Amino acid sequence: MLDAGNSTLKWAVVEDGRWSATGRADYTDDGFRAFLEGGARRDMRCIIASVTRAEHERRLAAQLAAARLEATWLKATATFGEVTNGYATPENLGVDRWMALIAARQRTREAVLVVSAGTALTVDALTATGTFVGGVIVPGARLMRQALQAGTARLDDVEGSWQAFPRRTADAVHSGIVAALCGAIEQQRARLAALAGAGPRCFLTGGDASLLAPHLTLAVDQVPELVLEGIERVTRGDDY
Repeated sequence: MLDAGNSTLKWAVVEDGRWSATGRADYTDDGFRAFLEGGARRDMRCIIASVTRAEHERRLAAQLAAARLEATWLKATATFGEVTNGYATPENLGVDRWMALIAARQRTREAVLVVSAGTALTVDALTATGTFVGGVIVPGARLMRQALQAGTARLDDVEGSWQAFPRRTADAVHSGIVAALCGAIEQQRARLAALAGAGPRCFLTGGDASLLAPHLTLAVDQVPELVLEGIERVTRGDDY
């Protein structure tokens, strides 16, 4: 299974329900190629959820072809199992978001906020009936920092730390980014709570999950492999 995100590639091998050989790499190193050369078997089937750019997909496809592995590229659908895709055009939903929603439904039948904090922050709402009612997309921490550096003068590329009342520019930038991202999550949580009539659960995944979790007022379950969990669920079903 492959979760090909904007910045990071994650993979896991699942055999008879057991997870093994998990790994991750960015697209500038050869970690996945080395895994294919050292641990892949020709009877393996590769299931991919990709939102990465076209050149990365072409490289992945070439690596899989060289390893003689059959590849299946997933896309979002209108329904899967108990989950209904409420997007106006269901196939336009990012497949990583769709896999995360499917995985979330396997973990709980409560209303749940599914948050992925990566290159972008996505905050998706799933009702107790399994309906994805929509979500928001916000630039992630790195993109926010890059936008500030590109659009303002005298902003040094210095790492800051979180402060309630920052008194250094670097800390002000870092704290502002964290506040903005957490604010998007908190607002969507309040909206889903109003819709559901009760406070929803929150699953948090992505590379910046640990950056945000300490600053959220709501309780969160950090699930690092949520997208891979969704892919694994799809591989077990005949309804995809």
